[in-house]
Amino acid sequence: MKIPQKLFVLFGLLMGFSTLVKAQAGDAESAVKYRRNSLHLILLESEDFPRKETVMKAYSNAPFPEKYNNHSIGFNSFDPSQYGVVGTAPTTAATSSKKGMFSSLTATAGALKGSDGDGSEMSLVINKFIKDKKIANQLIAKWFDRQPDGSFDMKLIAERGSYDATEMAANIAKGSARGTASLADAGEELIKNTFVVFTKLKFVSNEPIALAIMLAAKTQTSKLGTFGQMLADKAAEAVYNKTKEGYSVWTTSYLYRLKWNDTTAAVFYDKYWMDKKSLNVKKKQAFDNASDFDMEFVGSEKSSTLVTFSLKSKRTEDEIVELATVRNVDNVFAKLQKEYDVFKPKTPLYSGEPITAKIGLKEGIEGGDKFEVLEQTLDPKTGLTAYVRKGIITVDKNSIWDNRYNAAEGELSEKEDKKSKSKTPIDRTTFKGGKNFAAGMLIRQIK
Repeated sequence: MKIPQKLFVLFGLLMGFSTLVKAQAGDAESAVKYRRNSLHLILLESEDFPRKETVMKAYSNAPFPEKYNNHSIGFNSFDPSQYGVVGTAPTTAATSSKKGMFSSLTATAGALKGSDGDGSEMSLVINKFIKDKKIANQLIAKWFDRQPDGSFDMKLIAERGSYDATEMAANIAKGSARGTASLADAGEELIKNTFVVFTKLKFVSNEPIALAIMLAAKTQTSKLGTFGQMLADKAAEAVYNKTKEGYSVWTTSYLYRLKWNDTTAAVFYDKYWMDKKSLNVKKKQAFDNASDFDMEFVGSEKSSTLVTFSLKSKRTEDEIVELATVRNVDNVFAKLQKEYDVFKPKTPLYSGEPITAKIGLKEGIEGGDKFEVLEQTLDPKTGLTAYVRKGIITVDKNSIWDNRYNAAEGELSEKEDKKSKSKTPIDRTTFKGGKNFAAGMLIRQIK
């Protein structure tokens, strides 16, 4: 479908005017209209562990990642043991106290990994859950605002993508879905970028792990001679005494993406779409039972945070555990965003001179990190949204915003405190490089 050039010019002017008004008004990022990836979060319920109630409460009460649309569909957690055998590493009867200790530590190590080795076992469990609960169908149903009678509409898509809902619905009714630019654009820009993150949490004592490291180190010192062995053993004991105190929060997250392409869209519009004017019981039942839609595994990341309790701390122990849990989950998200391009969020510039944006330590950025500056346009050949690179900027190491959870209330550790100390409060991160950038332009991290 060829789109008149005048429409592209008008679209560009409207976008520029909208951004300019917002910039002049000094609105915060939340007021800037841009297309975000959509996200649903699911917690993998874990076996008992110390302070489990506090950890789970912290996860449940944590702020939703603000760079994403909240695409919750109601399935917020599930028990992996109901979908497969997920246990700790096997142990054998101990023939000596040392052997018994190592068996126990092996089991602990298995639990810390998520009891999934390289991730394949847990992935099988998650895949089974996705199919049993028809998660892909549920995500699609939310996109098209599915009602109890089975009807769909374009209200949410229009809201998130600034489309004309009435026009889009009319094009579907005409059977011209495949050739309509707005429908294709919505698929590429919005529906295709729908993600589910499955997260598993664990809170463990550091002492067994520190002991395992010390004993393993001592088994390697016998070849050093008496004097060398004595020095090495003392060094191993010193490390043990330094690391045995406190606990660690372990987080493993698995990233999945909704499969949506031209073929999937055509199947949905042709076989399952119906509005209030074309209700059909058989179509409703067909979508309920449809197996045409699925999720794809993108990757997984892990993170751990040391938790120590100090008498000098102004926080209670529960508050320290809560802080560590939320920040550890944020760390995993930052890793997923850096590692997998499809999951990287776009962020609008807060100002063009100086170049600033509302991202910081929570997103794991560091001095020297590179971002591309993008301008949103329409491709005149396809009618689809395109992002044109206008330049590359780097993070100013001396002006990084500490936007981590509860950062204003005190730091988690002395090491983290040194990262974010500044003479004056910072409420945005400053970048270097390039010019002629304006508030509202989008930035995205690059490697």
